[in-house]
Amino acid sequence: MLAAERRDHLLGLLAREGKIVAKDVAADLGISEDSVRRDLRDLAAEGLCQRVYGGALPVSPAVADYAARQSVTPDGKRLVAAVAAALVRPGGALILDGGTTALAVAHALPPGLACTVITHSPTIAAALLDHPRAEVFLLGGRLFKHSAVTCGAAAVEAAQNVSADLCLLGVTGVHPEAGLTTGDADEAAMKRALAARAADTYVLASSEKIGTASRFRVLPWEDISGLITDADPGHPVLGRLAARGVEILAAG
Repeated sequence: MLAAERRDHLLGLLAREGKIVAKDVAADLGISEDSVRRDLRDLAAEGLCQRVYGGALPVSPAVADYAARQSVTPDGKRLVAAVAAALVRPGGALILDGGTTALAVAHALPPGLACTVITHSPTIAAALLDHPRAEVFLLGGRLFKHSAVTCGAAAVEAAQNVSADLCLLGVTGVHPEAGLTTGDADEAAMKRALAARAADTYVLASSEKIGTASRFRVLPWEDISGLITDADPGHPVLGRLAARGVEILAAG
């Protein structure tokens, strides 16, 4: 099989199965595992897969920079945001993560809602300026410009001194095996710190993130209260998550 044919085969397998196991592909095609791994390295270099131990997973489109992500499935993000915003109770305290879906949540909050919003996103804090009854606490630290959020040691320390009823957390990848992932180690650590300070944590996951993975794990499934997504309820990944006991809140 020619290299181009192997490439098409691998991409097709990734689309159908949601993963590639190098040893299985090598056995099926009668080639060495080293050949498969070289092909996967090439695909990963082009941003077409996320290499993991033993193979590869679909790469998340949500690892693009903040400006580019604003144009990715905006309708789906608004649907997810509407469901998420409905979880915020009057008088409650909310930890709102950064990112474009979280920004959609900020816009979806009723302007007259009395609540406390704790965030490490200057963009979200600014979006809440026209919410007169929302008390906003902005956590400081090093600004991670890729996602327009603060992170690092100072931000994590600040997060450890707050608490809330609810945390709405963004991720870039949602995969049954890889778990909840994001593309930066410091950002993953900050997300864990935020989630640890809330009674309930729900993950915001627009459809393009379902079945994909990024490099750094954020949380295990047992540490979240549920997943909010606009993905088709019949999506096989959602079925596998439901079987594991993950609560799925359908948006749309």
